[in-house]
Amino acid sequence: MLKNLLELVKENAGEAIINNPAVPNAKNTAVVQAATNSLFKALQNNAKQGGLNNIKELLEGRQEVEKSPVIGALSSSVAGDLMKKFKLDKGAANSIVTMLIPVVLSRLVKKTNDPNDSSFNLEGIIGALAGRQGGIGGLLGSLKNILGK
Repeated sequence: MLKNLLELVKENAGEAIINNPAVPNAKNTAVVQAATNSLFKALQNNAKQGGLNNIKELLEGRQEVEKSPVIGALSSSVAGDLMKKFKLDKGAANSIVTMLIPVVLSRLVKKTNDPNDSSFNLEGIIGALAGRQGGIGGLLGSLKNILGK
């Protein structure tokens, strides 16, 4: 699942990261990886703070991504992490998340609900966020292994 999310972020990083003059080309891959890691962490934190039902409704397609209460928290967290890690100014970090997070979440919702696409499933995502076997901690550890960090 984590590898698939990383690929989803990579596929949608064009204007937000790759073609963004605020992100040096040499850091494109690192910013994509950090955004993926931060997105996982933000989802986990949101779930722990009582937002698991909102995440579930979002992934089931019962909420519009842009109107979801989840998106603000995720975007704020990801932007903050990018500002700290890459010394981006607030405008650049907000620009990245504004272009990236809604698109990635929309694609995640679509893939989660597509019976012909097994890359994501609701049960696996919710289980990971709820800390079940192989939960988000394991996924973040896997991300570190994938990224070689």
